[in-house]
Amino acid sequence: MMLMGLLAVAACTSIETPEPVEGSSPELCAIDSLMWLQPDSALAVLLEYDGNTDGFNGHYAQLLASELLYKNDYEQTNRPELQRAVGYFDSLLVADTRHASTKTTAFLAARAHYINGVGYYERDSVVEACKEYLNALEIMENHFEAKELVGHKARFMAYTYNRLGDMFAEQFMMEPSIDCYKKALVYCKIEPTSPQGVSNILSRIGLQYDKLGDKEKMRDYYSQAQEAMPNPENLSYRDLSSGIALSNYQLGYGINQSLEVLKQIVVKAEDESERLTRYLTIGAIFTEEGMYDSAVFYLESVLENEKDLVSQIQAAEYLRIIYDSIGDNEKLHQCLHFLALQKKPESQNKALVSQLEELFKTYMNQKLEQKALQEKKEAVSKTVKIVVPVIVFVCVCIIFIIKRRNKRRMKVEIVTLRMQQAALSGKLKKSNEALRDTSKQLEKAMAEKAAFEQRASVKDYSSFRGSLICRQILETVENQYIKSKMDCSVYKEYALSKEQLQSLRDSADEYMAQFTTRIRNQFPKLTDEDMNYCCLYMLGLNDAEVSALMQRAYPTVCERNRKIRRIIGETNNLSFALRNL
Repeated sequence: MMLMGLLAVAACTSIETPEPVEGSSPELCAIDSLMWLQPDSALAVLLEYDGNTDGFNGHYAQLLASELLYKNDYEQTNRPELQRAVGYFDSLLVADTRHASTKTTAFLAARAHYINGVGYYERDSVVEACKEYLNALEIMENHFEAKELVGHKARFMAYTYNRLGDMFAEQFMMEPSIDCYKKALVYCKIEPTSPQGVSNILSRIGLQYDKLGDKEKMRDYYSQAQEAMPNPENLSYRDLSSGIALSNYQLGYGINQSLEVLKQIVVKAEDESERLTRYLTIGAIFTEEGMYDSAVFYLESVLENEKDLVSQIQAAEYLRIIYDSIGDNEKLHQCLHFLALQKKPESQNKALVSQLEELFKTYMNQKLEQKALQEKKEAVSKTVKIVVPVIVFVCVCIIFIIKRRNKRRMKVEIVTLRMQQAALSGKLKKSNEALRDTSKQLEKAMAEKAAFEQRASVKDYSSFRGSLICRQILETVENQYIKSKMDCSVYKEYALSKEQLQSLRDSADEYMAQFTTRIRNQFPKLTDEDMNYCCLYMLGLNDAEVSALMQRAYPTVCERNRKIRRIIGETNNLSFALRNL
């Protein structure tokens, strides 16, 4: 009766039914089908299962029990039985067999390794959990072709890669984490893990790029995550909007627009925790701008009231910088004491990261070796299929010609061939001589052009520095000792007006062959504001001097310097790189 009810549910809800294995219980297969859509109902039915618990069905039932406990947020209580099931399913796998029953067993073995990894992770055995997740992936990739990884199998692959991505992200291993999340995204698009599955993975990728300092990719993935989200009226959507607003500020699009968006999001906060999360973002922006009074208001609220330890640590880090800058030693010591208590043993963390990196590197190397071996086999097979018939055909033709042609005709053909070769050789020799002459002329012209451009660039740059606006700027900072740690408002009298900045850009274009237009065409990601900074750095000014002239906080100017160098592909001195361009 129970089996008929389960089969009726499966039929009504179009649940994908796993292929049965010889000797497997129909009741367990029905519970398995129900689990992917209604795990709570499947657990209730499994608790009433009183079938055979020996052999295949016994291990199958223990696997389902572990999966259903996890899907219903219960602790894994059958670990010894599950681990015996892992060994049992592994023993059933037959190498290089593509029968349907073997593939079904392989899927069960992969699921057993995955859920065993979950159990390890629940017990803080991160390395063992990582090994089991990688074992699950290897089994799936060794027993299924890419076109077969659909339905439940695609969802399972997305789950596994997501778990690995989360694990690496927790250890600040951003690049392996991004790699795993992108693979999870491929499978989640084939078979979504949830209505928000694709959006969640995109946001996770964006977060890892944020940790790497790549704000543009972070913003791009956050925007994609918003577009993929079915319902914009939720916490996740507001988190993404907050991240985009912060990245826009960090990319130099101005503080006012970003703060306006963040304050609108604060109004929509559903609880205290969300409100404090927005406070942390706003406080970070005020800190970057050197607006310490405003920053302290937001950040102290986070440190005192937030329950999330990571957010508290971030707030304490910002407050440490502020208290140090304003000379509040008492509160500075309080922040340092709090941060010291939260710091994990560095040697222990490094050892864990090293083990995880080695496991993932080994897995990727094995995967590449298998791919190369498969491609080699396919290439050899393709070559054999093409070459063998060609060789046979050529041999038959040669034998036929040899038998039909007499010696006289062969001699005539040989003489004719030699004459043709001689004629062709003469033409080729003349062509080579003409080509060498042309190459020499071209090399001479290029050398003359390079010498002329080098002379012209030196003269043009000298003229640019000698222009009226440039002389005014250089004279302004020449006898001043501008400090990087001072608030930029101290040097407000040196601020450049919009008209002066426009005159600076005009001079660069006049004396250096439309410098700003050429740079913008070559690097479209540079904004108009970026070009103001480029022209100032062309004069050889340092970050502190630019901070005073542009009236921007010193950290903000440093971030702008790094952004411009990242766009033009320069890692060292920006002034030297711009003059070379």
